[in-house]
Amino acid sequence: MFSIQADEDIRLFLLEERHAEDVFRLTDKDRDYLREWLPWVDGTTSPDHTRQFIKAGLQAFARNNGFQLGISCRNQLAGCIGLHFIDWPNRKTSIGYWLGSDFQGRGIMTRACSALIDYLFRDLDLNRVEIRAAAQNAKSRAIPERLGFVNEGTVRQAEWLYDRFVDHVVYGLIRDDRR
Repeated sequence: MFSIQADEDIRLFLLEERHAEDVFRLTDKDRDYLREWLPWVDGTTSPDHTRQFIKAGLQAFARNNGFQLGISCRNQLAGCIGLHFIDWPNRKTSIGYWLGSDFQGRGIMTRACSALIDYLFRDLDLNRVEIRAAAQNAKSRAIPERLGFVNEGTVRQAEWLYDRFVDHVVYGLIRDDRR
């Protein structure tokens, strides 16, 4: 199974259908917390919805066009991280992530992102990684800022979030930035 060891505590692993119940349980437990910034939460009402998400990630992985990974912290599912796509001609991708509330504030997502970015630049030979976060989502924005991403601007009203549009701040990191 494809995995990336971030450090002694953090491991990223390819989500498979057998993980659907665990991912759904974490989502369901933190539904109100996650809903603040993630538009898919209300539509995820059963393990089958999570299973469909995982299947789509596996299909993307098989097509070499992205993947969805679980984040394990000391052998506990802490959240998910993945690639929305891989633009091979331009050697770039975009990362999305979320973390359960019990795992916040411990540097888990920063370490997970850093390990994933190393993999993307070193093993996939990509040149650019992008992270977008809602302008008001300080926790999510802190990740690319900690990792040396460049704030490249704001896309106004980029996403419909239940009852309103939110702006997205676009962060970019190119391979030369990591050297």
